[in-house]
This record gives sequence, structure tokens and C-alpha cells, in this order.
Amino acid sequence: MTASPHAVLAATFAPGETAVTAAMRFTREVMTAWATGGVLHTAEQVAGDLAEQVADEPFEVIWKHFGDAVQVELRQRNLSQGDPKPPSVNVEEWGVTFAGDSRVHWARLTLPGSADRVAAEWLEESSRGPHWLGFLADASDLLAGTLDPDMVPAIIAQVVVPRLASWCAVYTADSAPLRLVYLWHADEARIDGLREQLTDMDISAADTRVTSTIHLPESQVLAVPLMARGRSLGMMCLGRPDRFPDEVIQFAEDIGRRAALAMDNARLYAQQAAANRALQRSLLPPNEPEVPGLDYGVIYEPAGEANEVGGDFYDLFKAGDDSWRFAIGDVCGTGPEAAAVTGLARHTLRLLAREGYGVAAVLGRLNQAILEEGERARFLTLLHGDITPAADGLEIRLVSAGHPEALRLKPSGVVEAVTTPQSLLGVFHEVVFEADTIHLDHGDVLLAVTDGVTERRSGGRLLDDDGGLAKLLAECAGLSARAVAERIRRGAAEFALEPSADDLAIVVLRAR
Repeated sequence: MTASPHAVLAATFAPGETAVTAAMRFTREVMTAWATGGVLHTAEQVAGDLAEQVADEPFEVIWKHFGDAVQVELRQRNLSQGDPKPPSVNVEEWGVTFAGDSRVHWARLTLPGSADRVAAEWLEESSRGPHWLGFLADASDLLAGTLDPDMVPAIIAQVVVPRLASWCAVYTADSAPLRLVYLWHADEARIDGLREQLTDMDISAADTRVTSTIHLPESQVLAVPLMARGRSLGMMCLGRPDRFPDEVIQFAEDIGRRAALAMDNARLYAQQAAANRALQRSLLPPNEPEVPGLDYGVIYEPAGEANEVGGDFYDLFKAGDDSWRFAIGDVCGTGPEAAAVTGLARHTLRLLAREGYGVAAVLGRLNQAILEEGERARFLTLLHGDITPAADGLEIRLVSAGHPEALRLKPSGVVEAVTTPQSLLGVFHEVVFEADTIHLDHGDVLLAVTDGVTERRSGGRLLDDDGGLAKLLAECAGLSARAVAERIRRGAAEFALEPSADDLAIVVLRAR
């Protein structure tokens, strides 16, 4: 393709297990920002196919918008990588080219709709120069299209080049002095040379509050502060060989304000996500103990966004010299309120178990503790059990407080429910729990799940309708505990096409 692209977005990735998913996630953000949803899934697959073929060196994914088509280029050092493979989905064309010491594996996708109409719209907008309001709208959409703080500087630079400047350097104020985090030039071959020039540029001479200019040979540099909520986040430096017109300066300042807000939002989101991931980890067992005669497998998958803490949890811990406890629960709702109840439940279970309380007594005390939380209280379903190794298997005493019933699988494939339904926690003050006692012979399996499995929905059906979970478990005879847990997880995932909107926890206990 010889025509110049109307928009370019690029990102660099490290090789490894996450490289393919990272390239596909970047592609999804690009297609969303460009409002090219008609080719979203195809574009993701193409990017993934190309990323799967990279060697063990960093690589760059570049998406270019040509108006009637988009083109992806995967650029890497010219290494011997064997014969390139075509994408697994239909594309207009694909190939491999070489530029200097780089190898570029590329593919082009035609956008749906009238190619002539789309191209005409792009040409019309391009002819208007920096005055058309659509430019600011496009810039806002691109900046709002990601909450990844590492992506925002790249988008900032590629929004303004070449529309407002020949090149753009984005600095951040997360360290002193300002640190260059992204550099983009309309002529990619000049990026390395420009980077060397910028090492001699005194960025500290720029005003951190208002737009100013900096001297650099062969360029006029416009330094636009990135300010959000009264804080300096960095600097956007634009360069061009001639003088910046007043209207371009105005657009640069407007984009600087939008860019700073997008950067601040992305950082806040990332910080909140990191904090909640740490909180989520704190609500799960710090370690998984060795239990004589027990083979176990656990799976936990929160379904919320990165800024949400899931309400499901599980635990397995030593309660005495020859006794272990397990629990699997589901707190109503998500977020900090649910996390507070989860933390209360886990610590209460462990503390009372080590003080010698039986499983029924523990649930009675926990129920009272939740009710004492007042308005902060949340309903909680819980399956709590005591495991004691025996010569012929495992003795288990357990209580199901409003939780999906636990199932036992015999080696013959027979599945049966083994718990008596009792009141969930956090509802009634006067409630007495009673423990069920079951025995697991060698090879028997006990399955406990949260409603993220049993209530997985496909149309008007739930996974557990007509004993669906029991039928799924019956297919697991002879498998290890881990394999059983994975088979249940996969069965739940395959039951419906759309991603699950609920957390999922699975605990499998198997008597060796």
C-alpha cells in the first residue's frame, strides 16, 4: 500500500507467554478507538496470528488506518524465523517486507461499507487542516479508548503527529527530572537520531504551568504542560521545522488538557486495580497445606472488572493435629463491602477452628458476627467442612448454609448430593446449624462450587437445570482432583458463548 495512512497507532511488546494476548488487547483498543467494530474480531485474530510467529526478541505492532482499510504490521529485527504463515482468517492481502535490519510481517483488512464513501470522508477531513472540530473529537475518542497508563503516552504522540507537528515527545513527572516515555516522528527513520538530540535538550527550562518554547537545532519545540486536577503529570513536546501557527498552539493546548486528564484517569484506574488485586489476594489462602490422604484442586476466577473485588472465596487450612478445615463461600455483591465480609468470614473460620469449635458452632458464631455489622452486613452462602484422615479414606463433617449443594462422585460414576440445605448467613438471628457427616472412600470425590457455576446461563437455561452439574461431574470418574476442577471450569465456560458475569470458585476433594 503506497498511500499515506490517515492515522497510526503502535506499541512495542516483549516476547513471552503473554505476547499474543497483549498484541490482541492492543488491537482491540485500537479498533475501539477508531470505531472500526466491524473488523474487531478479525483484526484481533490477525494480530494474534502474527504475534505467534515472532522470535524471542521484542517486536512492534503498528496499526495504520487508510480510510477504506486498516493494515497491521508486526516489525522485528531481521532474524531467521522460517517461512511466514498466512493469517487464519480471510484478509485482503498479506506479506513480508524488509526495511533495513527489520522484518515486517503485514496484513490488510478492508473496512465494511462503501470503500469510496469512507475514503472520501477521510480525504475531506484531511483537507480541512487543524481547524476542523472532528480532529478534537477523534483525539478525545482515542484518549478515552484506553485505561492503560503505558498506552496513553503513545496515543498522545500519535494523535498530534503529523497533524500538528513533525514529531512529539511525551515526558512524565513520576520521577525527577522529567522522564521521556514515548517518542514519535512522522519519519520513523529519524526517531533514533531525534532521541539522541533530545538528550541534550534542557526540558527543565520549560514552564510547567503554561505553554512555552525550547531551543533545539533544526526544530522549534513547543512544550505543553500536562496538568490534571491541579497536578503536573509531565510535558508534551511538539517539534516542527517552521513556526507554530497560533491556531496550532491552541489545538495543542486543548489536546494537552485532554491528554493529561486521560493520563490521570488511567493512572488512578491502574492504582485502584493494583490495590484491589492485592486485596483480592489477601482474601485467598496464603498457602495450600499438605493433607494426608487428600488430593485436592481449587479454581478461583473473579468476573468483575479490574477495579472490582469479587465476592467468592475459598479456604483450606490446618485446624488441629489431625484435622483440617475447608470452606467455599459467596458474599452478596462485589467491591469493598463484600471484601469486608469475606475477610470477616475467613478470619472467623480460622480463629474459631483453632479454638476447637466444631463446624456447626463456627457457622453459628459467624452468622452472629455478620449480623452485628449492621448496615455493612452482607448475605453470605457458605459451605464449611472438617476433614479427618481415616484408614479407609476421609471423614468429613460439613454444613451448607444456603450454598449450592455439595456432590459426591464414586469411582463407578454415581453422583449424589451429600448436604442438607440450611439458612444462609446474615439473615436470621435465631438459627441453629447442624453438621452432616459423610465418608469418602479411596477414589471418592467431593465437589463444591459457587453459583457462578450452577447458575451459568445460556438463554433461558441454567447449567444446573435438570441436574446439569451432576451430569458434568459424572464424566469425571477416575480423574485427579485438579483435572476434575478444570473439567468443571471448562464445562461452565463452554455452556454459554458470552463471558461469565459472576465470580466462580471450585473446590474438589478426592480421597487417595
